[in-house]
Amino acid sequence: MRVVSGIKKGLHLKAVPGTSTRPTTDKVKEAIFNIIGPYFDGGVGLDLFGGSGGLGIEALSRGIDKMIFVDRDQKAIQTIKGNLETCRLQDQAEVYRNDAVRALKAIVKRDITFDVIFLDPPYKQQKLTELIEEISKHQLLTNAGVIIAEHDSEVVLEKSIGNFELVRHEEYGIIGVSIFRYEEGWEGE
Repeated sequence: MRVVSGIKKGLHLKAVPGTSTRPTTDKVKEAIFNIIGPYFDGGVGLDLFGGSGGLGIEALSRGIDKMIFVDRDQKAIQTIKGNLETCRLQDQAEVYRNDAVRALKAIVKRDITFDVIFLDPPYKQQKLTELIEEISKHQLLTNAGVIIAEHDSEVVLEKSIGNFELVRHEEYGIIGVSIFRYEEGWEGE
């Protein structure tokens, strides 16, 4: 596993020890960023099921200014911190050990909006629809922002969840990637 592109291209990342997490493969990571736009012009991101931190670190390498990483597994938190140190990106990141739903509640209190949100929960414990509805309800995504949901390819998400619409769905073997943006015509606040 490595950083695919950007200022940290080629740096190797460690996976979380054990079998509790499933890192996004370099091939899928590259495909995701090719879809959403290869590089960012600043902004803030959220990696809600951080795992090894691979997706969020990739976003930082490609120009996101700041990334918040959340995972409930202590080994994952240690791995994220180690990978951020390896990439010398710890000053651009916040790392929290928390459950995804609790983390969203804490974020709401901070009045933060994100340009990119990665949702890559364990495939057996999918709550993607509920999480996307919470993100919509609290307007945690900027008007031009994007949500990337990685899931089992057999999972079919609704075409519209909250104020978001599914704008792209791709499958890579057993992995499905669904990308959501605000529905056209939504003005927000």
